[in-house]
Amino acid sequence: MRRLLALAPLFVAACSTMAAEEPQPAAVGETPGYTCKNDGLEAFVGREPSPEVEKEILAKSGAKTLRWVTPGMMVTMDFRADRVTAHVDSNARIERVRCG
Repeated sequence: MRRLLALAPLFVAACSTMAAEEPQPAAVGETPGYTCKNDGLEAFVGREPSPEVEKEILAKSGAKTLRWVTPGMMVTMDFRADRVTAHVDSNARIERVRCG
């Protein structure tokens, strides 16, 4: 009986299943199919931020995401090829728009 109890962990281990592989995330800074372009983004300078303007910026730039930056806001310095960043001044107007 003791031998049987000593072998019990082996029997339990034989019944376990392997976990499914986790999908690999995209490389940092890249979303396949989206690459931001700076061409024509200066047209948004002086405009007020809004959901409509956000859609226009994303369409014009080809970026996947838009990051709004307000005065004094802390932001990361990492470059993302699929992101566009719009800086807003203290008067709630866009002062510059750049990829990254």
